[in-house]
Amino acid sequence: MKIVTFGEIMLRLSPAGVNNRFVQADSFDVVYGGGEANVAVSCANYGHDAYFVTKLPKHEIGQSALNSLRRYGVKTDFIARGGDRLGIYYLESGSAMRPSKVIYDRAHSAIAEANVEDFDFDAIMEDADWFHWSGITPAISDKAAELTKLACEAAKRHGVTVSVDLNFRKKLWTKEKAQSIMRPLMKYVDVCIGNEEDAELCLGFKPDADVEGGKTEAEGYKAIFEQMKNEFDFKYVISTLRESFSASHNGWKAMIYNGEEFYVSKRYDILPIVDRVGGGDSFSGGVIHGLLTKPTQAEALEFAVAASALKHTINGDYNLVSADEVEALAGGDGSGRVQR
Repeated sequence: MKIVTFGEIMLRLSPAGVNNRFVQADSFDVVYGGGEANVAVSCANYGHDAYFVTKLPKHEIGQSALNSLRRYGVKTDFIARGGDRLGIYYLESGSAMRPSKVIYDRAHSAIAEANVEDFDFDAIMEDADWFHWSGITPAISDKAAELTKLACEAAKRHGVTVSVDLNFRKKLWTKEKAQSIMRPLMKYVDVCIGNEEDAELCLGFKPDADVEGGKTEAEGYKAIFEQMKNEFDFKYVISTLRESFSASHNGWKAMIYNGEEFYVSKRYDILPIVDRVGGGDSFSGGVIHGLLTKPTQAEALEFAVAASALKHTINGDYNLVSADEVEALAGGDGSGRVQR
């Protein structure tokens, strides 16, 4: 299957050592990642022809980011080269009751200032089966928002299934700006993925659930899923549900609705968390693989939830697991026993 994702890949810098704070850092560990790039890596790991589309500077740091994608089998044929810089984000990993922190340094990145002429979206979408983007991309800049729209239009012209991970980022835009951009883009979307905060801030839908207070009954989401599907004609509405007991301990499950059946996945108790960054992206990658290969939405969702649970055990943005490893966990093998 040909899967296309479009967005920004960034240089991630984290204080070296275990759970060190920014003010303790004498050196930083380097990895690369970003919403749609992370999804592409997951899909490549599952055996798909995964293409990531972005713009990267021609210098060596841009090349290093591109090489990180190629290392895991992502196809980079449609990546434009140029611009002045690669976006950076700094991550301070939390532990126990201390939350993780992210500081962005991504203004004026190559993809934020990319132009229409940098991409031939009709060529990119030719023979594609799936196109995925997230709410982070149009939040980067007005130019990136216009490119996202053009990509969605091309995907529809070529009969490509389109998914979105709503992914609201308050450090990038306000909910008013988000809704003014995101709601019109929903007419192109077949599969809508997000959590309760994303649905409220990006689209204006609030489920009857108190996640902070631990009141997360599925019925509180069903009505809002129905409303979202009716308004935007989504084929699937999907939400993750994270219970954050601490930075090191989360509960994790998800829900899916196709207009007929509302299904809730099994719940995973993740303790300890190694790295939760990219957890949502690994879920999206699992959803794409699951809906393309599984006979039912329930099986597709169980694959996605298991894939994301495994991501929490892996350092870095990318989910470096195979489909077989995900299937083993989804099938009930979560013992962690040594595989010999």
